[in-house]
Amino acid sequence: MESGALETERVVSAGGVIFRTVNGEFEVALCLKKREKIWCLPKGLIEENEEAEETAVREVKEETGLEGEIVEKIGEINYDFFGRKHYFKTVHFYLLRYVGGSPINHDFEVDDVRWFSISEAIRVIAYENERRILEKARKLLEGQK
Repeated sequence: MESGALETERVVSAGGVIFRTVNGEFEVALCLKKREKIWCLPKGLIEENEEAEETAVREVKEETGLEGEIVEKIGEINYDFFGRKHYFKTVHFYLLRYVGGSPINHDFEVDDVRWFSISEAIRVIAYENERRILEKARKLLEGQK
């Protein structure tokens, strides 16, 4: 590697789109992240000896205070970013059915957690790649009606 070039590190995370049905309409929970002040999907690093599905359930619970059970995989996104080095990140997303918990129990990394209609969530979410995950989730949910 030439002098001054950044090393690339691969990072793998998992997250979820947790949903519930209210008055026949689907709602999903989004997180307002402290540092960026943006609405996004809950996600985090896959820990050693953990499967992506387990990470998705754990991260959704930690970041939103909500418990969910996996329905199916939605897809994955890839992007890169820079810190002390260059990172290439893959995030696996799963559709989770809400089974309990409360948004008031979200963790310290998050300022707020709110339920949004899926259409509103698609409008307010900050990242285009996460918007595409929500659009895929909407299609999966509409297929269940």
